[in-house]
Amino acid sequence: MGSPGGERGYFQRGSPLWLAAITLSFGYYTWVVFWPQSIPYQSLGPLGSFTQYLVDHHHTLLHNGYWIAWLIHIGESLYAMVLCRSKGITDGRAQLLWFLQTFLFGIASLSILIAYRPKHQKRT
Repeated sequence: MGSPGGERGYFQRGSPLWLAAITLSFGYYTWVVFWPQSIPYQSLGPLGSFTQYLVDHHHTLLHNGYWIAWLIHIGESLYAMVLCRSKGITDGRAQLLWFLQTFLFGIASLSILIAYRPKHQKRT
């Protein structure tokens, strides 16, 4: 799904399946890190048992990993801006969409931008 600006405004939304999976996973991770006492571990089967073990024995690691994941997403978003410029995506709206999508969904978005091959017009 490119925007009307052609290559200058190119943007493609990520796969809804990936976006949903990442949203649910990161939402669960946020819940585990900040409100572990409210999780119904027994109702979640093996996932609940595993999560409870991590919370009981490795909460600091979970907490630090959470913030590291966000830092990685920031880095990916900044790299997306570099890629936009190098691929000729100069439209501000398209760049903002790439930045936000990559910030929220990481490599699921960045991989689309990496794979994008702009058509180079011959100059006469």
